[in-house]
Amino acid sequence: MTDITIEPNLDEPRLMEESGVEARVRAVIEPVIKPLGYRLVRIRLSGLNGLTLQIMAERADGSMSIEDCEVLSRTVSPVLDVEDLIERQYHLEVSSPGIDRPLVRKSDFAMWHGHIIKAETTTAIEGKRKFRGKIMSVDADGFVIETDKATEGEELSVRIPFAELGEARLILTDELIRDALHKDKVLREQQTPDETFEIETEDNSEENR
Repeated sequence: MTDITIEPNLDEPRLMEESGVEARVRAVIEPVIKPLGYRLVRIRLSGLNGLTLQIMAERADGSMSIEDCEVLSRTVSPVLDVEDLIERQYHLEVSSPGIDRPLVRKSDFAMWHGHIIKAETTTAIEGKRKFRGKIMSVDADGFVIETDKATEGEELSVRIPFAELGEARLILTDELIRDALHKDKVLREQQTPDETFEIETEDNSEENR
């Protein structure tokens, strides 16, 4: 059950925002990629391969091909060079969310209603901050999951307000793979041949720098 309308929407805000250098990167690249039809999923600066800046993005319909990653990489790389926001040398990685993707917008929870997620909250809910379970319902203020593991005295269903969500991501299951492939097929049928894309179980990515 959900009362969140799922529409392709580049303007839908994310539920979580970056801070520090990652927030400054977001501020300079978001205005550049949006006119091209892309929206940010996540920006992460990590110690992988020395230092890696990962920009995870998608089209409003959830698609993101290898070609899209290449286009985005060529677009944001010179912008980042000019702004010089990261003092050390780094690798730039532009990737798709993948099947076991982060859920960062309200519509993500509605889109993947019925699937198992891991979620972490910023404050304790019923004495816990980490949850795993199936999305049972979604509304404008939050969502309900049915946990697959409950100790004695705990409720099987937990409501998590979006305002208290720290992070969430899908758990890879056979059912999720089947559903993702079905959505991929539907999108292929809606697109012209040169606009098709492939869903991967791992991120499509383009690295440079």
